[in-house]
Amino acid sequence: MKMLVTGATGKLGAKVVETLLKSVPASQLAVSVRNPEKAESLHARGVDVRKGDFDHPETLDTAFAGIDRILIISADGDNETRIRQHTNAVEAAARAHVKFIAYTSLANASESKLFLASVHEATENAILKTGIPYSFLRNNWYLENEIASIQGVVAGAPWVTSAQSGKVGWALQQDYAEAAAAVLAGNGHENTVYELSGNLLTQEELAFALGNVLGKEVPVQQVDDAGYADIMKSAGVPDFVIPILVGIQQGIREGNLEIENSDFEKLLGRPATSVEEALRQMVSAIS
Repeated sequence: MKMLVTGATGKLGAKVVETLLKSVPASQLAVSVRNPEKAESLHARGVDVRKGDFDHPETLDTAFAGIDRILIISADGDNETRIRQHTNAVEAAARAHVKFIAYTSLANASESKLFLASVHEATENAILKTGIPYSFLRNNWYLENEIASIQGVVAGAPWVTSAQSGKVGWALQQDYAEAAAAVLAGNGHENTVYELSGNLLTQEELAFALGNVLGKEVPVQQVDDAGYADIMKSAGVPDFVIPILVGIQQGIREGNLEIENSDFEKLLGRPATSVEEALRQMVSAIS
């Protein structure tokens, strides 16, 4: 059985590959990357490194050839670009007669009103259209997405948010990676949907947990969306990124990530890493 991970040099993809290599022979693992030179270390360890570019479907035909099970990791970019790229990947997997497709989706993707959800709903539908057995890994939110805010707090800034009392199921990318690896290499995951979420927390609760880790009180500055945008701009966030960040805050405020589930336990045999332990690891890494 040959497995393939796309985006294997990205932050999540690299963690998935490292997790797989602990239990799967390198000879059974392939990766699809835009720049094979960046995956030279994987090649040296016996992983089959293939060039695959979501914007060039002909490269995917070669990359996916002979693959039994594939993990498609969602790409970066604007919604239109991502939908096109993901569709290219799904259609290439179908042409290659892949027997199983796992995909890193978003919490409650088929019903969510979060502006990012349309990408994942479209991709899930494209996979369903192929008729190939699938697993949708509906990742809630990476705690690593908050790294800039955590660094700001470490430097003495307050925790700034316009999400009010909206809750998020933050978890470490490593937990999401281990779940994805378990599905790709495991059995019995055909035609499944996993809602992967840590314990639901508000911004205040996350800031309180961070304060426990740092040994100090972390003030929370609740602002409106316009105020949040102004603060992000003054912090040097690029103009094109600010509407994205504001949209995420709005989505959290409206409850779009308030999806609690125990699917991590189903896949890992344990809950997601506790938020305080996860924050402790992140703070240690940036200190």
